[in-house]
Amino acid sequence: MLSLESEYRLLSLVFKAGVKAPKPFGYLPDVAGREALVMARVHGETIGRRIITRPEFEAARAVLPRQMAEQIAAIHSIPVEMADFLPGPRKRPVAPAYLDSLEEQLDSLSEAHPAIELGLHWLRGSLPKEHDIVLAHGDFRLGNLMVDHQGIGAVLDWENAHWGHPVEDLGWALVRAWRFGRDEHRVAGCGDIEPLLEAYNALTGREIQLEELAWWELAGNVRWAIGAVRQGLRHLSHEQRSVELAVLGRLASETEYEILNILRGLV
Repeated sequence: MLSLESEYRLLSLVFKAGVKAPKPFGYLPDVAGREALVMARVHGETIGRRIITRPEFEAARAVLPRQMAEQIAAIHSIPVEMADFLPGPRKRPVAPAYLDSLEEQLDSLSEAHPAIELGLHWLRGSLPKEHDIVLAHGDFRLGNLMVDHQGIGAVLDWENAHWGHPVEDLGWALVRAWRFGRDEHRVAGCGDIEPLLEAYNALTGREIQLEELAWWELAGNVRWAIGAVRQGLRHLSHEQRSVELAVLGRLASETEYEILNILRGLV
C-alpha cells in the first residue's frame, strides 16, 4: 500500500489529468504525531447495496457502467513515467508476476484452500495476452466510488495504485462480491460486460477481448478469496478482534464457490 505522501502525489497527478478524484490540498507529515492528507470533501454514497437498490440512484445505475469505463480509461491514459514512484513491474510480462504475488500470499495462510489453488493452477496454464503497462488504480470497484444521482462523483481509495496490466482494473470491477446480491448484472450489480468493454476499447484504442477479461475476472476472485481468508484469520488469531473481519472471512467460501463457477465455464 502507498504511503499517504505517495497517495497525495498520485492524487495530484490524476486530478490534474481529469480523473474524477477528490482535489488534494496538501500532505501534512506530522499532525499530533501522525501524517495526514487533506483533500476536498465529496458528496454522495459509497455503500454498494444502497447504490444498486435505492430508487434515488436509478438514473445513476443506468450510466454507471459507461462512467466506470470512462474513469478506468482516463486513469490508464496517464503516462506511467509520470508516476515513477509507484510500485509494480517495469517490463512485461505482467501476469506471471501478478500470480507470483497471489501464490506467495496463499502460501502464507495456515490452512489449505483447494478451490483457490485450482483457480491459480488454471490461471498459470492459460496466461492472457500482454499489453502496455499502465497506471492501474488497483481497487477500482463499487464501494470505492462516490456515487450521486448523476453517477460517479469521485474515485476513492488510491492506496493500491501501481504499474500493471490494463485489464486488471476491468476484471477486478467484475468480482461477484461487488455486485452486492445483484449477481445477474456482472458490472457493479447494474450492468453487462459487453457495453463496459466496448466503451473502454473505444476510449483507449485497445482491443481487449472477452476471453482476456474472463482471465482477469477469475484472477480478481482469486485475489479477493485470499484477501477474505486473511482478514478472517486476523480476527480468529486475536490479532484484531472485529465483527467486520469475521464477516469478511465468511465471504471467502462464497468467493471460492464463484471461482469454481467461473472455472466451470472456462474448462
